[in-house]
This record gives sequence, structure tokens and C-alpha cells, in this order.
Amino acid sequence: MELTVVIPVFNEVESITLLIGEICAQLDGRLDYEIIVVDDGSTDSTPGVLQTCRQAYPRLRILRHRACCGQSAAIGSGIKAAAATRIATLDGDGQNDPADILILYEVLDKSSSPGMLVTGYRKQRQDGWLKRYSSRIANLVRAWTLGDATPDSACGLKVFSRDTFLALPQFDHMHRFLPALVQRQGGEVISVEVTHRPRARGISKYGIHDRLWVGIIDLLGVRWLQRRNRPPVISEIE
Repeated sequence: MELTVVIPVFNEVESITLLIGEICAQLDGRLDYEIIVVDDGSTDSTPGVLQTCRQAYPRLRILRHRACCGQSAAIGSGIKAAAATRIATLDGDGQNDPADILILYEVLDKSSSPGMLVTGYRKQRQDGWLKRYSSRIANLVRAWTLGDATPDSACGLKVFSRDTFLALPQFDHMHRFLPALVQRQGGEVISVEVTHRPRARGISKYGIHDRLWVGIIDLLGVRWLQRRNRPPVISEIE
């Protein structure tokens, strides 16, 4: 199997069926793949809708958290269960365009760099002005603090190897700092411009204020990890 697509969802009953269909339409006949949707303790009808989807899409696998553990935990559960050595992640709200999965995959496939992360760059974000402005400020602060040279670290659309992810420190909200964490491990990060679509269904699960202080604490934590990273230089003695 060439690719596992991991989708974390929480109360995305209005979006997930269409998204799964779009992914299959893009990947069928092009890659040997599977889709793992990780339901992070949804309280709406998402579990039932996913069961119906599985009957229509045999490449779909469903994992479920008994309680909401957060997006990073959901992504981690999907990657640990993946059958493929390469992973694509995208958000479950339908704003990431599944057509971009193959574009990012091909960049990774052509690279000889071990530990590479290919991440999307939502240059033309289709969100409200407040969300766009706050995201721009957050990206500037993050890039200045961590030096990861990534314009859109929090884009949900990413492609990387399973081993690369599993070697990273695991913590809540770590998905927003994957470029810096991969670079800390000696990996390369490439940003590729991707399509960002307006949210057509459902509502955002994140607010501006409920992410602000948590984001600051997480940022300082990742910076601490960077400063404590001292990889050894190894030479073999004959």
C-alpha cells in the first residue's frame, strides 16, 4: 500500500460523506491507498454516517475515541493504525481540496531527502477576516520564535512518512508545529501552495480566544524542545 489518508473529525456530520467521496475520486486508479477517519468522540450523528460511508467506500477504515482527546491525538491514532508507510493528513471540514493530495505526494515521492515533510500553504485563505488576520499574526510570531521558515504551519494538508511522525515528541496540539518538530529531527520541510475552500457545511470547532493562550504555551514548549535538542555526532571506530 502506498498511502494512508488520515482524517480527524469531530461533529462533521454535514461534511464527511462528501469529503470521503472526493478523496476516492481523486485517488482511485492512481494510488493504492486507504482512508482512516478518526472520530474524536463526536456527539452528533457522525458515527452513523461513517458506518454508512464504509458500505459505499471499501477503502475506508473508522477509528473512534470514546471521548474527545483533541486533533493531535486523533491524527496520532490514525497514523499508528496506518498500513502504508506514507501518510497524508487533511481536515474533516472540507476546506482542504483532496485534489492537492497527489501534488504533495509527488513532491515527497520524488525527493531523496529522508524525513521530509511536505506541507500545504493556504496562500488564499477562504475564511473570515478575523480568522485570516489572527492566523497571519500567529504564523509571523511562530516563524520568528521557532525559525521554521514555514508560512502556514497549521495547514491540515500534509504528506510525510509514518516513521518520521512516530519519531516526533507527541503532545496535545503538536500537529500545529510539525514543521519545526521535523526540522528538529534533522528533516527537511517543503511548503507547497494549495487550494483553500470556504467552509460550506457545519461550523468551526475552534475560536480565536480559546486558542490564543494555549497557542502561546505550546509555542514556548516547542521552543524549549528545540533548545534542548543536541544530536550527537557519531563516528564508527574500526
